[in-house]
Amino acid sequence: MEKEVSDFIQDSGQIKKKFQPMNKIERSILHDVVEVAGLTSFSFGEDDECRYVMIFKKEFAPSDEELDSYRRGEEWDPQKAEEKRKLKELAQRQEEEVAQQGPVVVSPASDYKDKYSHLIGKGAAKDAAHMLQANKTYGCVPVANKRDTRSIEEAMNEIRAKKRLRQSGEELPPTS
Repeated sequence: MEKEVSDFIQDSGQIKKKFQPMNKIERSILHDVVEVAGLTSFSFGEDDECRYVMIFKKEFAPSDEELDSYRRGEEWDPQKAEEKRKLKELAQRQEEEVAQQGPVVVSPASDYKDKYSHLIGKGAAKDAAHMLQANKTYGCVPVANKRDTRSIEEAMNEIRAKKRLRQSGEELPPTS
């Protein structure tokens, strides 16, 4: 491995080298050798049997798009990447133009009141609004409407008494 890495460093025409698939230990050793040599290395592939190492010279480190293509198992094509980048820039510019134009005002083709007037009638909403009265005690329940008029202490004392009776095995007296 050291010889292959050394030959790669000395060959000025090569900017990357793909190694044959290898096991985890061999890949780990190769990553260490590459790091000591001052290069960059990445492992690619799905299964442990198919994973391989690719090494790059530091000055020719791969871009994120290049790494993504290798991770997907595709071959890196700089021309295709440039086309994709231009398409993304164009789409981003178009989005910015749309954003600068402001929000789009949507107006429905028909009025829902006209569409459903046969169900709700023409003056139903006005009639309901005139009959509506505000409830001034909203959220307050009168004492007469409460089911349990006992205080918390009284309720807790009754629960404790029932518990004591159950534990002693006696019959519960009827509650009112």
